[in-house]
Amino acid sequence: MADSDYYKLLGVDKKADKAQIKKAYRKLAMKYHPDHTKGDKAAEEKFKKISEAYAVLSDDEKRKQYDTYGSADFQQRFSQEDIFRNFDFGDIFREFGFGGRGFSTGDGGFRFNFGGGSPFGGRGSQPAAAKGADLVYELPLTLREVATGASKAISFEHKGQTENISVKIPKGMVTGKKLRLAGKGEASPYGGAAGDLFIKAVVLDDPVFKSDGMDIYVNREIKLTESLLGTKISVPTLEGKEMTLKIPPGTRHKTKMRISSLGLPQMKGSARGDLYVVILVDTPQQLTDEQKKLVSQLAQADL
Repeated sequence: MADSDYYKLLGVDKKADKAQIKKAYRKLAMKYHPDHTKGDKAAEEKFKKISEAYAVLSDDEKRKQYDTYGSADFQQRFSQEDIFRNFDFGDIFREFGFGGRGFSTGDGGFRFNFGGGSPFGGRGSQPAAAKGADLVYELPLTLREVATGASKAISFEHKGQTENISVKIPKGMVTGKKLRLAGKGEASPYGGAAGDLFIKAVVLDDPVFKSDGMDIYVNREIKLTESLLGTKISVPTLEGKEMTLKIPPGTRHKTKMRISSLGLPQMKGSARGDLYVVILVDTPQQLTDEQKKLVSQLAQADL
């Protein structure tokens, strides 16, 4: 079914106990059961949704999985068959006075029909069992490692044991980017495939460079006279090289000068971000007598 909040569907708090959940479901089932709504398709759909919510929230393990992963992720992991497996709605409906019948099927049994030959929405085929939970490992990386790529050895706790894995980190793996290691997650509680392990990059602060997406920034300080007359400065790169940058006369404080394609590389493809050099003009707070004299001469020259 579509993404739904099971607690809201039943009108209960997330801390509700089984008795409260059952009471809420009974009240809604009495209202929306097909025996009472007589062909109302909207009511039938509502009945399906509240029944699904009850099947999950009344089962300790399924409710734990739902609370852990949230509605959208739970829907991806669990098929309709997973949700209703080992759940006897017949007893529930007999208790509610429906004679053990859900949607009419002609055989007196309870069955959901979702548009196919299978009671769980297929056409005779059985859906795959839900996969195990995914794991996420946050891996700290330096900007230089992001720029050049790296091989990293990681250790993490899994099922009470320490696991060691060597991972090749591609260029351009900035904060939030992930690598997927299939089958390295939790085992499935329902006999399906194991979950995956995701390596998630977290880029560390750098003492020289700052990053913004694929672009990087570096500050460079020049003297007041250099800003007026122009100069040449040395600029470092992430690869550990130095390059010369020409500063034109009249460059103002905090001017940004772009050097194309010297930023961070993309994970896929050959594109790169840019390197921005931020020019900081050092304005002296105190002047010597000689400097004051020279500045006064500049003022007299209307500069």
